[in-house]
Amino acid sequence: MNSHSPKIRPTIRQLDDAAINRIAAGEVVERPASAVKELVENAIDAGATRIGIDIADGGKTLIRVSDDGCGMTPEELPLALSRHATSKIDGSDLLDIRSFGFRGEALPSLGAVGRLTIQSRAEAADGAELSVSGGIAELARPSALRPGTIVTLRDLFFATPARLKFLRTDRAEVQAVGEVVRRLAMAEPSVGFTLRDVSGGCEGRVTFRADPVTGDLFEALTGRLAQIMGRDFTDNAIRVDAEREGTRMTGLAALPTYSRGSAVAQHVFVNGRPVKDKLLIGALRGAYSDFLSRDRHPAVALFIDCDPRRVDVNVHPAKSEVRFRDPGLVRGLVVSGLKHALAEAGHRASSTVAGAALGAMRPEIVGPRVYQMDRPSPQALSSARAAQAPGFAEMETAWSGRVEDTTPETPETDPAVLPLGAARGQVHENYIIAQTETGMVIVDQHAAHERLVYEKLKRQMAERGVAAQALLIPEVVDLSASDCALLLEAADDLARMGLTIEPFGGSAIAIRETPAILGEVNAEALIRDVLDELSEGGGSRLVQDKLEAILSRVACHGSIRSGRRMRAEEMNALLREMEATPHSGQCNHGRPTYIELGLADIEKLFGRA
Repeated sequence: MNSHSPKIRPTIRQLDDAAINRIAAGEVVERPASAVKELVENAIDAGATRIGIDIADGGKTLIRVSDDGCGMTPEELPLALSRHATSKIDGSDLLDIRSFGFRGEALPSLGAVGRLTIQSRAEAADGAELSVSGGIAELARPSALRPGTIVTLRDLFFATPARLKFLRTDRAEVQAVGEVVRRLAMAEPSVGFTLRDVSGGCEGRVTFRADPVTGDLFEALTGRLAQIMGRDFTDNAIRVDAEREGTRMTGLAALPTYSRGSAVAQHVFVNGRPVKDKLLIGALRGAYSDFLSRDRHPAVALFIDCDPRRVDVNVHPAKSEVRFRDPGLVRGLVVSGLKHALAEAGHRASSTVAGAALGAMRPEIVGPRVYQMDRPSPQALSSARAAQAPGFAEMETAWSGRVEDTTPETPETDPAVLPLGAARGQVHENYIIAQTETGMVIVDQHAAHERLVYEKLKRQMAERGVAAQALLIPEVVDLSASDCALLLEAADDLARMGLTIEPFGGSAIAIRETPAILGEVNAEALIRDVLDELSEGGGSRLVQDKLEAILSRVACHGSIRSGRRMRAEEMNALLREMEATPHSGQCNHGRPTYIELGLADIEKLFGRA
């Protein structure tokens, strides 16, 4: 491993400034996106309201960042290229950091590995320009520009050509730069950002633009996130605002039914700084664990603000990780704050589900439309129905349908006060069709009832333990020795859930009680599902998480099965219970329990728009 001879003692040498800066650049500047991050953060720290970023060839040949911030005087410009020279801190308290940068390493590091030019002008001062190439600085000279700063970095890593071999394709580097700019833009809604690709020497094309957004905290944040994450996200997200012992969490969290196949839509910020922290990502998964399967990921944009002395941001070269003084407090805030916000969403489900359903049903247009039907007036409908066979005239009422309505028409049953409407039919013995004031709702009866049973089980366990029913004849289940030991180890927790087991000799167990809410149930299938959950959980999950995962398995056995025919009153009772139960918009695995289709969208399918 060592290249020197064992007989020759190595001597300690002081490296020159150029070597020191190139080593520092290796830590700070990993790729063009890293350089963009450092320069944009400097612009934000300077109080800029508009920031422009130009790149060429993925940032390998050109990175230019211009801002309208406070700028620098000609006297400060050479100092800005000295290592550990900064205006962000005075060095007296390294924990009280309220800016993005504070080390004073970015500019000299970039100048050590590329060709760097800085043009800057402070208000009521002359403009100046200074260039540095491969760590060798030129003399400052006058420059004409408006107040602000323009930093131009050309030929990144020309002084360390070996680093160029580790860069990815231009397209991949452009995507990485775009992701960095978008994340920084999320945290600064009042700042305008423009990212332009000027490859080829032309004026280039704008690849990202976010204009400044005004308004209160949530108005500005929602507007900015709509620009970056899309209107679908903001339309299907709930506001989060929680505080615990001086630490505050705000932001938007998407409904469980608006989940993603990967964690690309998870954005967490600490005191305005975008971070990828394992503690926070773990807390995020814990908050959604009750609503999503393990292969789905929530979409969030969360901002945690606390006293700078409570968090150490100087634990990672790129400052992408942080360390909290009280990690338990922060984790508890994230989990409880998100769960409380999701509970307030009630039975709400993502609107994108309905959009996908309408897209799937939209007919293919094979030719020009020959005619367009107008929607008939209420008077025309009444006359037409009266003239047809007996029975059609009764369809004139707003509560028409194929399922007999056993509920009298009273203000309490008006569609306006029933978010999920009134049941009108059941198809394939699995889906309930309900009519609302503005359209229709399709409910998956099994998924919906599974969620309702699960919420009841959780409520019972939290209050007094799940009520149990004794089996007339205990059911004996033969298991392997390891499975038997695993179940008996969890016997006390299972008893709290209404599932009582005891050893029955050898590797068999006897099931004596099952949860009363399940009614008649296949006890052996139930215990094997519980065993699967215990085996998958391992020892890494918290006890409460394990219990809720087991309850979710139990709830599946007590829910209405697909293929069961339901009477009108049963279907309506299910709809009313869904409206009153938090989280009923998604099943225990994060799938939607219902889809709502607006009447206007349905009419478009039939050419009535």
